[in-house]
Amino acid sequence: MKKLILPALAAGLLFSCQSKVPSTPKTETAVTPTPEPAAIPRDFRGEADKYLREYSAAYQKFYYKASEAEWASNTRIIPGDSTNAKRTQAANEEMARFTGSEANINKTRELLAHKDKLTYLQVLQLEAILFQAANNPQIVPHLVNARIKAQTEQTEKLYGYDYKLNGKSVTTNQLDDILKDEKNLNKRLQAWNTSKEVGKELKDGLVNLRDLRNQTVQALGYEDFFSYQASEYGMTREEMVNLIRKLNQELLPLYRELHTYARYELAKKYGVKQVPDQIPAHWLPNRWGQDWSSMVTVKGFNLDAQLKKKSVEWQAKQAEKFYMSLGFPALPETFWTKSDLYPLPKGANYKKNNHASAWHMDLDKDVRGLMSIEPNAEWYETTHHEYGHIYYYMTYSNPDVPLMLRAGANRAYHEALGSLMGLAASQKPFLASLNLIDPKAKTDDMQLLLKEALNYVVFIPFASGVMTEFEHDLYAQNLPTDEFNKRWWELVKNYQGIVPPNTRGEEFTDAATKTHINDDPAQYYDYALSYVILFQLHDHIAKNILKQDPHATNYYGSREVGAFLKGIMYPGASANWRKMLIEKTGEDLSARAMVAYFEPLMDYLKKQNKGRKYTM
Repeated sequence: MKKLILPALAAGLLFSCQSKVPSTPKTETAVTPTPEPAAIPRDFRGEADKYLREYSAAYQKFYYKASEAEWASNTRIIPGDSTNAKRTQAANEEMARFTGSEANINKTRELLAHKDKLTYLQVLQLEAILFQAANNPQIVPHLVNARIKAQTEQTEKLYGYDYKLNGKSVTTNQLDDILKDEKNLNKRLQAWNTSKEVGKELKDGLVNLRDLRNQTVQALGYEDFFSYQASEYGMTREEMVNLIRKLNQELLPLYRELHTYARYELAKKYGVKQVPDQIPAHWLPNRWGQDWSSMVTVKGFNLDAQLKKKSVEWQAKQAEKFYMSLGFPALPETFWTKSDLYPLPKGANYKKNNHASAWHMDLDKDVRGLMSIEPNAEWYETTHHEYGHIYYYMTYSNPDVPLMLRAGANRAYHEALGSLMGLAASQKPFLASLNLIDPKAKTDDMQLLLKEALNYVVFIPFASGVMTEFEHDLYAQNLPTDEFNKRWWELVKNYQGIVPPNTRGEEFTDAATKTHINDDPAQYYDYALSYVILFQLHDHIAKNILKQDPHATNYYGSREVGAFLKGIMYPGASANWRKMLIEKTGEDLSARAMVAYFEPLMDYLKKQNKGRKYTM
């Protein structure tokens, strides 16, 4: 592969042409020496512009090639066939050699040393290049290549795993359905245990990846991989951890009420007379206890029942219509021809990654979705969420945003905008307009709010508590390998009030059963922060644009809402994320709006929990 090695430009070298002149008789006038030429000022902006233009063109080429390889590895996993894995590894190694090349690192640092002479956008692009380089520095190419190989192998193990329930192969979607609907605790336990078996296969790979990720970024001066990820927010590791702990404390009073309510209601559901102090993990309708919303069925609001009457294609197209009603364009035709949106057909001789994701293949026009859409409320919300990423990609892929800044204002913004649209598309007035619920049916609004809280609020201790603290300890504290499961369940009990249904020794690695631990590491706090931003944006839209109750909005058809969202999306990472939040909502990052949204629920829960034992 030919690297893009940009030679340092001449820095205004001074030439002094001196020649010997015969001595002049004293009686003659001395010859006046020719003055040396004046130094030519170095054009740092011009240098940076040329470098960034050439770097970005090459980066896009390598990025697209790696994306295509990753896409194949995620959408067509054939047991025993390593063709895609090898192609992905090779493409990522090629990408790493470019982004982490010593010549590019040196040139970028050289230009950043004169940032006072560069434009704001040039500085941001150069900082983005250096951030990319820190994950792939070719001053330690053996570490980079080993990390890429290890990650490729880990992904294959995770997504190619054959889950067996009672001797039969099952998908993760099927396991999720059992945990949502099954009332027999023994059958629930079997499904939960099955979902954790993959962790046994992933521990060695996770240990190896932890070491390689740390060593790679340490080569460019970061303390550890967790610190590296937090730096993209302009924060230290300690600042990030303190922020997420503060967030958990702000929401703890409400979570305590929800936890108490859930313990008693679930015990009643399963016929258990002695209510446990902590919730057994297999009692909950989610493999990690991060979403309990399916505990609540609201009369007159059975979205699952209505969606079962619709096709998955209807669901995919309806989400597009929602965005188009706000003034966004139709999805490109290539989205529909190149995406992988639905479950594999029965009898398929290969597997795919069923975890929903949105892909910006070339950082320009090629956008794709990878999902396994099914006709239910969870996938309905997920589809709207993933399209939020897609439309964010499409909106900041514009001439005003350089290629290296085509990302969210921060990583949490991407998730916030997706989740915002998922929330908006699930509110009663909008659903009634689609006849997904009966417009005339009386619904219990408090139960609706409870259902939302069991999704959004319950998620926070998992995301900013368990996941963030575990990965902090994994990377920053070099968590001993014989304490992975012990530490995981300590955090789960402390933050979520959940305990395992059986002994979980160190032969298990239950943390690794969560996709992101393996292939999207040390940044799960993005999702927690995104929920805070989501409610700040929703609060502003409901009160200041739509003039509607935040609990009962209908965004559909509002071009003013669309313009507001486009204003956030358009500048991508060229915008300062804190300044944008203050400019758009009038306040800095705060859980205020989220707490206010669920405030009516607190009194209700306190009444329901009167006389019950609190254990959080």
